[in-house]
Amino acid sequence: MERHIRISGFSDEISSDFDTQLEVVTRLGMRYLSLRGIDGRNVGDFTVEEIQENVLPRLQKAGVGVSSIGSPIGKVFVGDEEGFANQQEMLHRLCRIGMLLGCRYIRIFSFYIPAGRDPDAYRDEVIAKIGILVRIAERYDIVLLHENEKDIYGDIAERCADMFTAVDSEHFKAIFDFANFVQCGEDTQNCYELLKPHIAYIHIKDAVSTDRENVLCGAGEGQIPSILAQAIAGGYTGFLTLEPHLVLFDSLKDLELEPAEHVIKDNKGLDGAGGYRLQYEALKAILKQIESGATVS
Repeated sequence: MERHIRISGFSDEISSDFDTQLEVVTRLGMRYLSLRGIDGRNVGDFTVEEIQENVLPRLQKAGVGVSSIGSPIGKVFVGDEEGFANQQEMLHRLCRIGMLLGCRYIRIFSFYIPAGRDPDAYRDEVIAKIGILVRIAERYDIVLLHENEKDIYGDIAERCADMFTAVDSEHFKAIFDFANFVQCGEDTQNCYELLKPHIAYIHIKDAVSTDRENVLCGAGEGQIPSILAQAIAGGYTGFLTLEPHLVLFDSLKDLELEPAEHVIKDNKGLDGAGGYRLQYEALKAILKQIESGATVS
């Protein structure tokens, strides 16, 4: 199974220091990471030259590849035209960075919706703007991966599926994020069945609905073991990317509209490396159970 399934992860949850990230990742035996936070800066703030001169050599020395670029594209309010213009410029730069790193995947979102407003009222505007981003990606042969996320237009599976059908491009695919669907009150099995034709990438993050807290993968309501078993049986050969969210980490403040303490209640006695290792080992145990043919639920 491991010849086909590759494990990656958002290594900035280990530490903001990139060398520490690489040290922990390689110590675990991992050969990929998802590039998001580097030495305390978001990947979207780097120039191509900075990546080439300062980041790529360290990746090469460690023997670590990049599974995806964890960009903040689409994390602006839907009506923020200046913000959207800036993000188009950022996407051009990130596409060039992706080409430099040998990485075809860039994670994006589908825009924050103003509090109290009906997301469906923004459908046409969201799809038009996603279309603009996809046309940029097509020029570089990059695939934009949409992450279902709280507070954005594509937070629930029905709206996600509608976006993929409307945009209809091989350069626009789905990330399946278990925890985010749980935190939006969705049943992940129903979400998987609806989005299965569009899924190109999977985030390993779990949660419980009682207080929307993130928990160890397999311990929450995401139905991770069961759905992973279905995906693998159906021929999924992509990345499984750890996003533990078990420990408060520096760049979390840039990822959520709500205070970080509402998403991760405490550090559960762990540091970043400890939380990352725990999630990795839990995922490996789930994959071993699937490989053995045992019933998973």
